[in-house]
Amino acid sequence: MDVSPEHLVAQARERFQLQDYYGAIHLLEEVIATGRAFADAHHLLGLSYSLVGQQDSALAQLDRALALNPYYVEALVHRALVLNELGREAEADAAFRRAAQIGGVPRRGFPAHVAAKLANHHARLGDAYLESGGLATAIDQYQAALALGPAFHDLRYKLGRMLLEAGRALDAREQFEIIVRARPNYLDAAAMLGLACYLAGDGLAAKAVWEDCRERRPEDPRVEAYLAMLARNDSATQVPAGAAASPDGEPPPARSEDGGRKTSR
Repeated sequence: MDVSPEHLVAQARERFQLQDYYGAIHLLEEVIATGRAFADAHHLLGLSYSLVGQQDSALAQLDRALALNPYYVEALVHRALVLNELGREAEADAAFRRAAQIGGVPRRGFPAHVAAKLANHHARLGDAYLESGGLATAIDQYQAALALGPAFHDLRYKLGRMLLEAGRALDAREQFEIIVRARPNYLDAAAMLGLACYLAGDGLAAKAVWEDCRERRPEDPRVEAYLAMLARNDSATQVPAGAAASPDGEPPPARSEDGGRKTSR
């Protein structure tokens, strides 16, 4: 049974269209629990909460959607509506103004709100290809999405993960570096940047990134696991203390279990 986050979000959209908002909430909360939710999932969950009268929960989810994608016009508009429901008119007006400003900036020849919708369509098509085993085509679709929405860092994060899956560590590193420059507090992206550096053969950069992540999120077991992996690899390649290299620079000969030198026969 397919229980990927993308599949759960697709099911949640079906429940939402049938006006089964509680069913959508249940499915979307499963997605959030995976830690792999993107802006669309938070937006749909916020909208579902709003339609069942849970405005505080709705606002929290819409804020999370906008933290991932600050140019998400629909999330800004729905956030403004929720703020109005909560009686926070000044904040609602500010959210509406922000949505109007974003909607007026063209991208790739399209109005911003149209470009954003097209970007999301590319991403959904990419998800469909990914679920069908078409990783290379999924990457192409996400790259098309980011051409229309370069600030959609939730989509960029997913592109980076797909590039890693495709064995393109250097390309993935570039994507995660863009995210971390734009959003230094996006620690999930920072952790993945460290992994991309490591897989690209730059262990020193990986160590620096992960140590910074540990300082800012000491409770993250994933970062500890990455650093432990680095430490194991470092110790495996170190020459034991007191072991001298041979005059021609070769490592010292291996020793047998009783401590004597192994000799070739």
